[in-house]
Amino acid sequence: MFGLSEVAVILIVVIAVLCAKKLPELARSAGKSARILKAEARATKDEDDPATPRVIPGETVTPGTDEPNGQGTQQPRQ
Repeated sequence: MFGLSEVAVILIVVIAVLCAKKLPELARSAGKSARILKAEARATKDEDDPATPRVIPGETVTPGTDEPNGQGTQQPRQ
């Protein structure tokens, strides 16, 4: 009667007709997911690259002081 390929085509057409309202939303969310995955993969690759130093902005604390940028009193070592 019907082969497997004909049944598959009929099912795809039926699903497309019944879910026509949801297809643009599904495609949009799939695109967002692909972009997020690509960005995360790129970030992971960049983290693993030891040649590029990682700079974290912030305050400098000089050893032996409590205050940022080396200001403050010296702490006695015990």
